Amino acid sequence: MTNSLLSQQLDALLTNETNFIANLSNASALLYQSLSDINWAGFYLYDETNDELHLGPFQGKVACMHIKNGSGVCGTALQQQKVLRVDNVHEFAGHIACDSASNSEIVVPLIKDDKIIGVLDIDSPSLSRFSPEDEVELVEFSKILLKHI
Repeated sequence: MTNSLLSQQLDALLTNETNFIANLSNASALLYQSLSDINWAGFYLYDETNDELHLGPFQGKVACMHIKNGSGVCGTALQQQKVLRVDNVHEFAGHIACDSASNSEIVVPLIKDDKIIGVLDIDSPSLSRFSPEDEVELVEFSKILLKHI
């Protein structure tokens, strides 16, 4: 059962839609329009062949197209298979600066039936933008998304 309005909206939006790219596209648009004080929201998809993330559907400025497993915040979240909430990306060892305006970031790994799909990545121009409550909400949002893919 979904709790947050954002997750309820996503669930309604994706009901009966089976297109993977369309679902990721609408999910990123919903996040970008609904969350305050963010400058990027989207997905990096896992390429098992090259063991890296490839840019997927997103909203925001142009972004890095390939991220190696273990590199930057996205690659580290992928490697560790855990949510990373970074208050100041400039203090994160190995941070990849796709947009110099981004100062904080949250990354949620997307794993379904033990298969790595990729990561949800959200950036903010503000330091310490993402709270523990945001993390809970975005993990829930990701579970709803994974139900529809």
